Amino acid sequence: MSTMGNSTNIFWQELPVGKLERQKLLNQKGCVVWITGLSGSGKSTLACSLSWELHTRGKLSYILDGDNLRHGLNKDLGFKAEDRTENIRRVGEVAKLFADAGLICIASLISPYRKDRNACRAMLPDANFIEVFMNMPLELCEERDSKGLYKLARAGKIKGFTGIDDPYEQPLNCEIEINQKDGICPTPGAMAGEVVSYLEEKGYLQD
Repeated sequence: MSTMGNSTNIFWQELPVGKLERQKLLNQKGCVVWITGLSGSGKSTLACSLSWELHTRGKLSYILDGDNLRHGLNKDLGFKAEDRTENIRRVGEVAKLFADAGLICIASLISPYRKDRNACRAMLPDANFIEVFMNMPLELCEERDSKGLYKLARAGKIKGFTGIDDPYEQPLNCEIEINQKDGICPTPGAMAGEVVSYLEEKGYLQD
């Protein structure tokens, strides 16, 4: 006896229009730009600047913002290690769909655990996962603290906060690393330009 919903009763449905056809229609190549780093490192700033720069070039992108997704898709998840892993897994699956649709998907999340980011990378074929590490010092991120989260974490009012009492595992082999230059943070435009140059070089901005 079989039960409806059991995975053994689910079959992959082949579809008439594929990724190559969608990419040709959009004149670009789908990929995932995964921006990772501490809270306050500039992930959302880069994501927005990059999306706007691509828009001005006639390229279609979509931002998956970690905070925004916790208002909907991931609103049932907390911040325990297993919840963080599930959070990233879901975002990785959605990002994969956007890339398959031919879009440049910009995922902006702290995503603190290396194994979770690597699991998302493994979902994407042909090196279509571009990891961007916002390598900003903790002191700078705390100084910014636009949401007041570090202050709450230091006061013990937030538990399991990345960088304070929960670890952040830096990427080992990211495609792009954004740092301060002589103690000065690059402008949003400069950061976006660095990512756009990479996308151009790798052929993502043309079919």
